[in-house]
Amino acid sequence: MAEQPQPISPVKNFFAGGFGGVCLVFVGHPLDTIKVRLQTQPRPQPGQPPLYSGTFDCFRKTLVGEGVRGLYKGMAAPIIGVTPMFAVCFFGFGLGKRLQQRKPDDVLTYPQLFAAGMLSGVFTTAIMAPGERIKCLLQIQAATGETKYSGSLDCAKQLYREAGIRGVYKGTVLTLMRDVPASGMYFMTYEWLKNILTPEGKSVSELSAPRILFAGGLAGIFNWAVAIPPDVLKSRFQTAPPGKYPNGFRDVLRELIREEGVASLYKGFTAVMIRAFPANAACFLGFEVAMKFLNWIAPGL
Repeated sequence: MAEQPQPISPVKNFFAGGFGGVCLVFVGHPLDTIKVRLQTQPRPQPGQPPLYSGTFDCFRKTLVGEGVRGLYKGMAAPIIGVTPMFAVCFFGFGLGKRLQQRKPDDVLTYPQLFAAGMLSGVFTTAIMAPGERIKCLLQIQAATGETKYSGSLDCAKQLYREAGIRGVYKGTVLTLMRDVPASGMYFMTYEWLKNILTPEGKSVSELSAPRILFAGGLAGIFNWAVAIPPDVLKSRFQTAPPGKYPNGFRDVLRELIREEGVASLYKGFTAVMIRAFPANAACFLGFEVAMKFLNWIAPGL
């Protein structure tokens, strides 16, 4: 494995991760909207076609019916949450790496990198769960034709008024089930690809922008290959009417398997995979650029 260029700084990871997260949202949110609408569309009546026949049909109908702004519905919630969320995510990864080092120059194994990535998933859930709940509700309401929420803040207020903090954090366990293993895969894959793509005799820190984009994009695909099934369950559970699934994700899973089969756990797969590469490529490039800037202005931090 390539040599670590310098001691790990969780503080720098925090700030660089926040910038990377903003880059990810701007690039990836339109396809995230498509993914959620596909995952939560109602089952069609016998003899009736589904609301959306697939990713491109959903994209076309959203664009025709709501314009470009329709693709960015609910973006305020992830933008507000994504900077601290990705900051905490990369901070957790940096901390997880540092906790496993005996000396600052220790090179971590891939299982250790996976464990550090899982820690980052635990760190982000407290921020991620309410943001995901609000985002999903705003993304699907345009498709139903009912405008219950005027925006992210109004949605949060109504959820709190109706069910307290539990209403805002509905789906936290499923968010944790999605993000812990997926984050481990995400960061381990990125570090592995960076090492593979680094020319012999060069440092990982000298990796070119196209190679960083490629490594980040593929890491996003590996991340979502693990995350899609719990993400489908989470989207269904978070957008369901109160009381529909009294036993939580087990009821959602039973209903989906019974009515639509195992393939239903991969709804939105095409949208996710189309989004995963450019969004995560942008995220990691933003992270690396920000990290280089921080190393330049504060080398001792």
